[in-house]
Amino acid sequence: MTAAVNAAARATELRRLLEKAAHEYYVLDKPKLSDAAYDKLFRELQALERDHPELRVGDSPTNRVGAAVTESHLTKYTHLVPMASLDNAFDETELAEWQERVTKLVGDAVGRDGYCCELKIDGAAVSLTYRDGKLVTGATRGNGTVGEDVTANIRTIADVPGHLEGEGWPEVIEIRGEIYMTFDGFERMNADRVKAGEEVFANPRNSAAGALRQKDPRETARKPLRFFGYAFAVPGNAELPFRTQWELLESLAAWGVPVAPHRKRCPTLDAVNEWARDLESTTRATLPFAIDGGVVKVNQLTLQSELGVVGGRVPRWAIARKFAPDIAETTLLDIEVQVGRTGALTPRAVLAPVEVGGATINYATLHNFELVAEKDLRIGDTVLVKRAGEVIPQILGPIPERRTGEERVVRAPTHCPVCGTAVVRDDEEVATYCPNVTCAGRRLEALAHFTSRDAMDIRGLSHQRLEQLLAAGLVEDAGDLYSLTAEQIAGLERFAERSAEQLVAAIEASKQQPLSRLLNAVGIRHVGAESAKLLARAFGTLDALEAATVEELEALHGVGETMAHAVHDWVHDASVQKLLAKFRAAALRLDEPRSAAADGAFKGMKIVLTGTLPTLSRGQATELVENAGGKVTSSVSKATDLVVAGEEAGSKLEKAQQLGVTVIDEAELLRRLAT
Repeated sequence: MTAAVNAAARATELRRLLEKAAHEYYVLDKPKLSDAAYDKLFRELQALERDHPELRVGDSPTNRVGAAVTESHLTKYTHLVPMASLDNAFDETELAEWQERVTKLVGDAVGRDGYCCELKIDGAAVSLTYRDGKLVTGATRGNGTVGEDVTANIRTIADVPGHLEGEGWPEVIEIRGEIYMTFDGFERMNADRVKAGEEVFANPRNSAAGALRQKDPRETARKPLRFFGYAFAVPGNAELPFRTQWELLESLAAWGVPVAPHRKRCPTLDAVNEWARDLESTTRATLPFAIDGGVVKVNQLTLQSELGVVGGRVPRWAIARKFAPDIAETTLLDIEVQVGRTGALTPRAVLAPVEVGGATINYATLHNFELVAEKDLRIGDTVLVKRAGEVIPQILGPIPERRTGEERVVRAPTHCPVCGTAVVRDDEEVATYCPNVTCAGRRLEALAHFTSRDAMDIRGLSHQRLEQLLAAGLVEDAGDLYSLTAEQIAGLERFAERSAEQLVAAIEASKQQPLSRLLNAVGIRHVGAESAKLLARAFGTLDALEAATVEELEALHGVGETMAHAVHDWVHDASVQKLLAKFRAAALRLDEPRSAAADGAFKGMKIVLTGTLPTLSRGQATELVENAGGKVTSSVSKATDLVVAGEEAGSKLEKAQQLGVTVIDEAELLRRLAT
């Protein structure tokens, strides 16, 4: 078989696959092909048609927007101007190639107004027609030329203005935008559907698109739909009240149309790349809704008109800067039960490896078994996974239509999977606990927390090294750390004499941590770092805390009944008393230093610590700042008074420099504290 025949056969197969995927995505609102997989097939077909022009056909997916409008209960609507679709750039090289194509057509003209960069919302595209400022029609994208009239449903969305505000809008204008759902709204909606015994939706985008096409507007009104506007169309040569895309967005906002945040004017492609990098690496994880990239547009509208549209489908003046998907499909292989330091039993999803947001994900947090039941997760399910909070993956929910009947329902454990003790659950909590404080399953996590930066801050004790100490029988609890010798540690695998001596020195240094650090380190239920400080400062010594009654504890502002009983029960537990005896024998500091000086060097200041300081640990530096009246915060902003930077300070240092925040090193920190 010749190469040409192979190419023709492959092109036919690609067109079939893409048309099927487009129908599932645009018409059925139930895509079975991921965005990344669709993009890969689409690009393969583009390359084949470019290399073999004879294979191009008029109805190829590369020449169309969306999918054909099928017969349904909805009437058809012809857009004033066809709704185009964007080409994609998957990296900075492809973005530079797009700029080169633009420059060939309009020279350096782009430089006068630069580019307008916007979020690429992962929702359902719509057009809203306003006459004399009043909403008259709302329609889906459809095939780009003809969509479906969903006006009645659109009117139920609070974000969509029924009448434009202000002034200056054209007599007739078609505002384009995206209907979407927030992650919280999506999860609440699915939780309600589970309770009602209804099928859950696969993802926010499908949910939004499906909600728009309901027969009954009251059903649409029940969905948590939102709207962002980003473009316009006007009939004929109507005069526009703005000159650039940026001014268009500002005008939309002034007219009462919601516009997505994090947009930016960028004078150069370097600035565009910087914006895109920040969006992909940092901002995207903080957004309450899904995006799959950014959109880069030539800012000047006259240049947009001059550049035009390729084949009635793709505007030359705009391109989507696509990112690695932050939502992906994979298989839920199992649910493991982890025993935490306080005895909490936490389910963890074991996933078939999948790339999400540029990282390979194997596990996802599930928090508690009530959440597992609420999401109706079953082992063997195809699930949607999202990266949240920059790095922590979470499961949005299952895709029920993929079920084969082989999936297994998950039951909450009745006994600890490690020690076999019957689990307990407080009426006011959703978590279940192993009440056995000597449970082996709690030891490793308890030790890891005890030695962590925000607790006793013992450098050099990773999970792996703690596992070695436990396996060798050298420690059973945190108190045993203080009887370790360099000779014992050096006898373990991957420990040299020097590293053993350094570890013993770090353990010795931790004895000087104040009582608040120790109370946080030992893992009392309901007591975190701030509560530990409150208790330590109120009672001053461990002896005083042990002698306190429940009533005395509860009388403290910030300590409720639950925490008071937890603390009282903890200090009177027999195994805890043995642990505290070890701390006393090792001469740990069991008191709290005086409160922060009223006139301290950093009184009322917000200070950020970043990088590795030469001699101070993060905990020690924090304590020094707080005792001098300052407050250590985690992020740099205009409200930050001072940044203390060490080696490899990274993005926080860069942001401080951009904002003009004063930056000092450890030596200057200590000098200011001494004066």
